[in-house]
Amino acid sequence: MVGRARIRVDRITRRDLEQAGTISIQWYDVLLELNAVRIGMRMQDLAMRTVVSRTRVSRIVAELEALGLVERAVDPNDARASVVTITAAGRQELRRAAPVYLKGIDDHFNRYLSSAQRSAVAAALQRVVDAHADLIDPRR
Repeated sequence: MVGRARIRVDRITRRDLEQAGTISIQWYDVLLELNAVRIGMRMQDLAMRTVVSRTRVSRIVAELEALGLVERAVDPNDARASVVTITAAGRQELRRAAPVYLKGIDDHFNRYLSSAQRSAVAAALQRVVDAHADLIDPRR
């Protein structure tokens, strides 16, 4: 049931962003995670924090980089890895899409749950995330 609800809200929010002429929900997800850190993020860590595969994250980063929304550099601690950083233009696009995204979450999810229900759902899902933290291979 959780999966079905997530898919439906995701599809509707995707449509809302598209109709508003903003960035895609996948671009939003990547920029949101990059915006949360100051020093950039390794590609494998970015893939772990987003809802897309590592391969898809690489493609999204390439698209965002081509538009000047992110910058990619060699990781100073591991020359085999890349570190991605959001640019000022990327932050601007994120700010432009945020009201549409947040309104979608309120309209298509939050309004159907009480505050107590939202807290219970968040706590339950956090337990699942925490229980699997050590089981995920960040290279996949």
